[in-house]
Amino acid sequence: MSELEEQDLDRFRSRLVSRRAELAALAESRAEDRQAVELDQTRVGRLSRMDALQGQAMSLATHKRRQDELRRIELALQRLDAGEYGYCTACGVAISPKRLDLDPAVPICIDCAAAGERE
Repeated sequence: MSELEEQDLDRFRSRLVSRRAELAALAESRAEDRQAVELDQTRVGRLSRMDALQGQAMSLATHKRRQDELRRIELALQRLDAGEYGYCTACGVAISPKRLDLDPAVPICIDCAAAGERE
């Protein structure tokens, strides 16, 4: 383990699981916003369709960001289960507990993030 205590690991696990449930609920509740926009000009005006298309594009982008966050959360939970949580996946050094407090799913240390490694 890194310098994290067992209670810290439990707290981070709880936060990750809670955020995962929150994102899943949001994805389910907003699924309708990602549906195809009806292009029947007899029912909806041109500007309304353009607004609907823009809304759909924004919803799809938000959905992608949520899916990316869910993927990061799942990977963090896997690292917790494997006893590898709290260590940078790029260089292997311990990630600062303050950094993990900001984002418990963060996979890399601040030095690797500054160097341009992908999170």
